[in-house]
Amino acid sequence: MAISEFEVKKYEKAIEKFMERRRPPTYIRNEVDLGYRIDNQSVEIFEIRPQRNNPLEKIETPIAKATYVKTQKLWKVYWQRANMKWHSYEPQPTVKTLDAFLNTVDEDQYACFFG
Repeated sequence: MAISEFEVKKYEKAIEKFMERRRPPTYIRNEVDLGYRIDNQSVEIFEIRPQRNNPLEKIETPIAKATYVKTQKLWKVYWQRANMKWHSYEPQPTVKTLDAFLNTVDEDQYACFFG
């Protein structure tokens, strides 16, 4: 079951605050930027860069993902390894709120999200 429209608006505000802190300066955003999407009950944060062999095309590289499990009232936290598969973020595989997820990604204690 997807996240409600009310929840989406609430989550967008929280993610926008995170983006304000983490996005690169305006003058460099053509070369590297951050983006996000909310899809069903998942929130994904990704990096945006020009493609090497075609700088006019942008590519997205996933950074972090959280999926809400309504029955358990928690968010599962994932990071993407070099094999391009999502893996549970073992230091903290679940959090209770989206804000806690964003704080976990922002702190990046084990350099899994931003390297």
